[in-house]
Amino acid sequence: MQSSWAGLFRKEVIQESLCVNNMFSTISPILWTAFIAFVLLALAVDLGVFHRQARTISLREATAWSVIWVVVSLAFNFVLLHFSGRTAALDFFAGYVIEKSLSVDNLFVFVLLFRYFAVESRYQHRVLYWGVLGALIMRGVLIGMGVALISRFEWILYVFGAFLVYAGARMMFEETEEVHPERNLVFRWARKFLPMTKNYEGQRIFVRTEGVWRATPLFLVLLVVETTDLAFALDSIPAIFAITRDPFIVFSSNVCAILGLRAFYFLLAGILPYFRYLGPGVSLVLIFVGGKMLAEHWIHLSTHVVLAVIAGVLSVAVIASLIAERRERQAHRKLSDKKTIHATQNSASEMRERRSVPRV
Repeated sequence: MQSSWAGLFRKEVIQESLCVNNMFSTISPILWTAFIAFVLLALAVDLGVFHRQARTISLREATAWSVIWVVVSLAFNFVLLHFSGRTAALDFFAGYVIEKSLSVDNLFVFVLLFRYFAVESRYQHRVLYWGVLGALIMRGVLIGMGVALISRFEWILYVFGAFLVYAGARMMFEETEEVHPERNLVFRWARKFLPMTKNYEGQRIFVRTEGVWRATPLFLVLLVVETTDLAFALDSIPAIFAITRDPFIVFSSNVCAILGLRAFYFLLAGILPYFRYLGPGVSLVLIFVGGKMLAEHWIHLSTHVVLAVIAGVLSVAVIASLIAERRERQAHRKLSDKKTIHATQNSASEMRERRSVPRV
């Protein structure tokens, strides 16, 4: 009896292993290798050629790089369409759009973090570069864990869905105008146990002083950025699993969105406050995707419908933000005009009173 139970257990483990292997082999290993090699090459060229020296990224340069990364991602989407078919390409695009939209809230937190730590704009790109590199590694690990969990426990998808609904609702009603890095356990541990310099040392993360390697405050910023991105990854990765279970599609759509994150940050850092309803829009996207995962057994929504809903929600959020900003400017202008008219009338009244006073 014991041997039969052991045999059944070994058979189940082998079947689950084969299932995971089949999921990873749906895409050619050559495409896996080529994609990872391209990502490493892009990161090396970015830091080693275009951003070797610390400098402030202008709005024009950020716009150009944002367009370049979007074009690169769309080009890869066409490659995927050629090699893997229409379904894989559409799933990639949906995952890319979800990750890109969810990154907006991430960028807003980065703005607050850099402001909190008083990081100069010319050093922010270096922090984001290493932050992206760490994010790629962490998300690769998380995606692998997610694939293994789904293949072994399919009901975990309902846990993911419920978590996304909760995260979306929390994001909608929670105030996010302040950050508190001092509450971060990793930050507190590093500041307590690592030898640190008191001041920033340019764009260097570690420096050697008096024969001892010390971390600079920029390293603390990087730690907070990494742990913050890890928290956001716990939202975005389950959201893409709502679209597809293919690990390559999940990984590649995440990576392509993250590669353009730095340029996207410098592009949106100055204008994010004007899009006041974009945060609630992203929250609704999370709630919708989570609801899709919870109801998938009874209601099946195609990728086209999911994309249309996400695009519609984000478009309404952006348009509503622009209308609200325009009305606010008009109200300020009217108030300013009223004050000017009132001041002019008072001045004219004073002049008339002065003229009416008889001279002695």
